[in-house]
Amino acid sequence: MPTTSARLLSLLSLLQARRDWPGALLAERLEVSPRTVRRDVDRLRELGYPIVASRGPDGGYRLGAGTRLPPLLFDDEQAVALAIALQTAATAGAGIEEAARRALTTVRQVMPARLRHRVDALQVTAVDAAPPDPPADSGVLVALSAAVRAREVLRFDYARAPEPDDGGSPPRRVEPHHLVTWGGRWYLVAWDLDRRDWRTFRADRITPRTPTGPRFTPRELPTGDVAAFVTGRFRGADGSGDWPCRGEVVLDLPATTVATYTRDGIVEELGTDRCRLTLGSWSWAGLAAAIGRFDADIEVVGPAELRDAFARLARRYARAATGAVS
Repeated sequence: MPTTSARLLSLLSLLQARRDWPGALLAERLEVSPRTVRRDVDRLRELGYPIVASRGPDGGYRLGAGTRLPPLLFDDEQAVALAIALQTAATAGAGIEEAARRALTTVRQVMPARLRHRVDALQVTAVDAAPPDPPADSGVLVALSAAVRAREVLRFDYARAPEPDDGGSPPRRVEPHHLVTWGGRWYLVAWDLDRRDWRTFRADRITPRTPTGPRFTPRELPTGDVAAFVTGRFRGADGSGDWPCRGEVVLDLPATTVATYTRDGIVEELGTDRCRLTLGSWSWAGLAAAIGRFDADIEVVGPAELRDAFARLARRYARAATGAVS
């Protein structure tokens, strides 16, 4: 028979796995008597887990929602932060999505109602999985996501770096569409009512105003997909989602090597140690620099703008190597 502590953990895990458990079935799964199950349930209750019992011939147990979190010793802000992290992890594409969703369900199940409402209002789309930095205030994130979920017009003050908002600018009025992460920062994707166009706003620069409203009917994004829209905006594209500068080169490297270090380029094998790379960037100089990081000879296929960018970088690097000042 397992130790009491191990048995309690097994019992708690079973209660979290499904809504209702007949007492006899729990006893069978744990290989103990129904009396032992009753005692273990009492021990979990003493630890703060809100286990509800139903009487009768088919009586059993259910893990309910309590007035406080059981002994993970999280305060309210930590509990909300944990839920935010789990929801982000569930969309991060890191191979832990299903486990994160199950963990979020478990945490939410034992949360007090006031915290569950805050967590339910928070809907996050993770476009880029980098950890948010600089951090956005969790209260602001909850307020933004609540407006997205309620489909209510949002008013807020927006500070543009490096100067904070001195209160002289009128508040922005937007129809909030999505809360996303990109490149380590949180952004609000919204339709700007005054500028009549789609905008992305850094969440760490937003100070929401209350109240929100009125309600609105959500518009369709130009790309139809928030990930493609945000990717296109930050690449400097016009909404197609593609890079504004795209070129093609041949590298004296195996295709497998180049593909390992190419996030969204197209790599075509031309031979054992030779491949064709098609890659995009926000500028021709940036594209040339990105290709130049490969330690191999480069043949520019096109366009001419990429060849010119290599020439400019070559002159710049030559001056840097000799210490000359232009």
